[in-house]
Amino acid sequence: MKKNTIPLFKVFMSPNAPEKVKKVLESGFIGEGKQVKVFEDRLKKYIGTENIITTNSATSALHLTLHLIKNSIQGHTSYNWPLINDGDEVLTCPLTCTATNWPILANNLNLKWVDVDKSTCNICLEDLKKKLSSKTKIIMLVHWGGNPVDLKKLEEIKNYAEKKYGFRPIIIEDASHAFGSEYKGQKLGTIKNNNIIVHSFQAIKHITSIDGGCIILPDKKLTKKARLLRWYGIDREDNANVFRCESNISEWGFKFHMNDVCATVGAENLKYVDKLLKINRKNADYYTKHLKDNPNIKLLKINKEVNPSYWVYTIKVKNQINFIEKMTKNNIMVSRVHERNDKHSCVFKYVSKLPNVDDMVEEMICLPVGWWVTTQQTKKIVKIINDGW
Repeated sequence: MKKNTIPLFKVFMSPNAPEKVKKVLESGFIGEGKQVKVFEDRLKKYIGTENIITTNSATSALHLTLHLIKNSIQGHTSYNWPLINDGDEVLTCPLTCTATNWPILANNLNLKWVDVDKSTCNICLEDLKKKLSSKTKIIMLVHWGGNPVDLKKLEEIKNYAEKKYGFRPIIIEDASHAFGSEYKGQKLGTIKNNNIIVHSFQAIKHITSIDGGCIILPDKKLTKKARLLRWYGIDREDNANVFRCESNISEWGFKFHMNDVCATVGAENLKYVDKLLKINRKNADYYTKHLKDNPNIKLLKINKEVNPSYWVYTIKVKNQINFIEKMTKNNIMVSRVHERNDKHSCVFKYVSKLPNVDDMVEEMICLPVGWWVTTQQTKKIVKIINDGW
């Protein structure tokens, strides 16, 4: 990448993080300890929920979530969730990072592809409803670019499924693009819909903990179980003073916990997230205002009841290849960001017709929108686009 290129992504790092990390490194304790708790407490306060645990990545968080609901569903009849068996279906869209969908396969569940909504780049709720079946136990969705899915319509689909099949599918919201996004004035994870939400703190997300993620669960019981399973099934609090001599493990788990180094970085960066989101939204508003009349561009639809976090700003363009070439020539990095998952040979057996995805990948482009993009640069980007390609 040339020195003067406007990047599509950039890592934000708090100026205080290096010194804070230095203290952790010199403390002699760098595993999961008090700094993880500090980060989790700050996340709880910022998001507005107690039922949250951190993990070493959002991929681990999704894997743990699927394992958790598959093995710990008993006792949650108040949600009318179904029992999960090997081979049950997960309805999901292929237009996302493979990190969304590969944990489904890792938990011996079957993918069932749902088309994309061409107006939002989110999962198509109409196609989702059509593809429900008695084997559909879980719905995985992504809030593309930080623009939340219409959760009201999704709730109506859950009601429809309950009436038709006798249970409510479990909803997992992959909010890896959507930290800080709001639906009807509430942050994702605080809406009382019994959904499970996963956030990402990977390097180029709104805030980074170098790598990491978190799970927001609907109740304390599931949160406690998830906390156990992220560290082999060991109760870290009960065994805190017994080095490597833990009590009985009743249910095996994983090594998916966060460490104090990553947690320290995350906690410091979290202090800046509102400032960063303000810039993202300002840049997005500028694009919307100055690109909406361009006949060669279609802007994505933003529900009036949401406040997106704009991890990326996605548009649809004519002559996508020519557009990319012009932007690259002018030192502006653009991309589709994610390849459609259903093209990979490891999932050929799940292939299905997805006409909207076919069209979308030929048109969609993501523009730089983050905290590093200056007002002068947004003006440059808009001018170059409106000059044609």
